[in-house]
Amino acid sequence: MRDPGRRARMRAPAKVNLGLKVLNRRPDGFHELRTVFQTISLGDILDFEFTAGRRTLIEATPAIPDNLIVRAAEALFDKMRRGGALRVHLTKKVPMGGGLGGGSSDAAAVLLALPVLAGCRVPLESLLEIAAGLGSDVPFFLLGGAAVALGRGTELYPLPDTPPQRLLLVTPDVQVSTPEAYRALGRGLTSAGNINYINRFQAFVWEVGGRQARRGRPPVFENDFESVVFDLYPRLKSIKRELLKMGASSAILSGSGSALFGLFESRAGMEAARDRLGRNLAVPVRTVSRSQFRSLWWRSLAPHMDGREWPPRSRYA
Repeated sequence: MRDPGRRARMRAPAKVNLGLKVLNRRPDGFHELRTVFQTISLGDILDFEFTAGRRTLIEATPAIPDNLIVRAAEALFDKMRRGGALRVHLTKKVPMGGGLGGGSSDAAAVLLALPVLAGCRVPLESLLEIAAGLGSDVPFFLLGGAAVALGRGTELYPLPDTPPQRLLLVTPDVQVSTPEAYRALGRGLTSAGNINYINRFQAFVWEVGGRQARRGRPPVFENDFESVVFDLYPRLKSIKRELLKMGASSAILSGSGSALFGLFESRAGMEAARDRLGRNLAVPVRTVSRSQFRSLWWRSLAPHMDGREWPPRSRYA
């Protein structure tokens, strides 16, 4: 009788950047960043099926060149030192090239789900190491909620949870080239203004933490990419102007774009802005706290889990 396999369905949340400072280019070719990541309710859907076996087989549909899902599975099979067949079907909900981290979140979903389905326990530090090798945003999606990210974005520190906040996410049909955006910024190996940037970012993070601890609306900082991306893509600047005009308390580009989001005090104001911008471009979302992020995973993997630990622990191990 054929082994039916172990199955799970997961929604992999996207993220926005509540603020982003680009300090300088590092000797390793990456850029030194200061940012605050926040998971949101928009996410891709991944259907997993794992069948135990000696041979390693990885199938991901639809086929995508240089698929992060496949690369994450390959790296994890090597780490676990065991075989098996993993099949992953991706239902794409997060626009590509929007600065929302959809592909990175999908890769992290594999890193969290596969050990549970395969009956192998992989410590968080090992998962973080694999994630950093896949992409700068991937480690964050192992953790969720709100977090300060330093370095190239892989050094992460948690911020307090807060109740869900309403955001209007605008995803225009524009794909911003991240390398082009970095080139336009023109950051060298050193930057004379780094101390000032870091002091301003520290003040912002303390404000975020304080407001979240008091259960207030999270503040939004500034995104260095806006200064160059808005010149390259004037339509994005117009969308930010429109969000503010329609009553958003703040509006900002996420990552290097092209997605933007606005924070609204009222649902009525957000719906009016959505109608004005077009319902095919503007989508209401909510922030996802760290506790909510973990609960999503615990519910999805419940038949295969042992207890409620993080990262999720397999009952087959």
